[in-house]
Amino acid sequence: MMIRRFIDRRAGLVPLFLGLLLALTCSSAALGQSRVEMVQQRIVKIFGAGGIQNLNAYSSGFMVDKRGYAITVWNHVLDTPDLAVVLHDGRRFAASVVAAEPRLDLAVLKLESGDEQFPAFSLKDARDVEPGTRVLGFSNMFKVATGDEPVTVMHGVVSARTQLSTRRGSFDVAIDSELYVVDAITNNAGSEGGLLTALSGRPVAMIGRQLRNAQTNTWVNYAVPLTELREPVQQMIAGKYTARTASQRDGQRPRYVPEDFGLVMVPDVVQRTPGYVDAVVAGSAAQKAGVQREDLVVYVNDQLVRSCAEFRAALGGVANGRKVELVVRRQDKLVPFSLVAPVKAKGGK
Repeated sequence: MMIRRFIDRRAGLVPLFLGLLLALTCSSAALGQSRVEMVQQRIVKIFGAGGIQNLNAYSSGFMVDKRGYAITVWNHVLDTPDLAVVLHDGRRFAASVVAAEPRLDLAVLKLESGDEQFPAFSLKDARDVEPGTRVLGFSNMFKVATGDEPVTVMHGVVSARTQLSTRRGSFDVAIDSELYVVDAITNNAGSEGGLLTALSGRPVAMIGRQLRNAQTNTWVNYAVPLTELREPVQQMIAGKYTARTASQRDGQRPRYVPEDFGLVMVPDVVQRTPGYVDAVVAGSAAQKAGVQREDLVVYVNDQLVRSCAEFRAALGGVANGRKVELVVRRQDKLVPFSLVAPVKAKGGK
């Protein structure tokens, strides 16, 4: 009899326990959904230049200032006067590049929106995370959204924080920042410039471009910590940023300049002097490859350059003795060239 009463009590507790468990699960799911929606409202879809060398014409970004400022990866998509940014609700705005820092994979955009204000992240809330941290990745991967559709959300784990020797295709890329290596969140077409968050919704990092490791030839999924970008972004929005002219690793590797390849650029007399070739040295690598006077340099290793200063900055990140892929505009055509960087002693100029 006592055993039967005990079993009856246990049986009565089972529905109560299951009910509490279901309530907690639903509450947790609702909380998680609200955080995802909060992040989605701050993610933007970016549409611009593309179609050259199979480069996509879309990427991702996210709002960092309610006055209409967004950040994204510095890449070819931004190389157009018709740059467009689409918000979570489908509204479309023209945008312009306020400032950029290729060495941090960073560009700041300003929406042409008058005095309108927008939901935005505060980079003051960004925090570093440890390897093993579970994260969410938000991006317009493969252009899943063109209007008010939600962008892709992926779940992954931060594997490591380190500096990388990477390349895109056969092209060397150097970033003057430690990066997060991420598992299960892939840097596919369109994901560049997306946002990595903690499960709480706190912003963590900006998703990078499609890169391959230069040593192992394997794809690398990486993101740039927002703690590394916070100060440069604030300075760019305030109009006080000075582009980096020296690598943090200058003492560890040589730096290249246009003259190393036989290129004499036009005098850099204004803030954004276009990267026109003023002369090509006889017998140089540039002359042998076919570069001509008055060619306009527009890409270095798939990295967009819009001035002589940015051209020099891009060459400064080239690994010792590696190939440099140039794309120049010659009249109405884009012409590619391959140059080999001369081998230099460690720390050489």
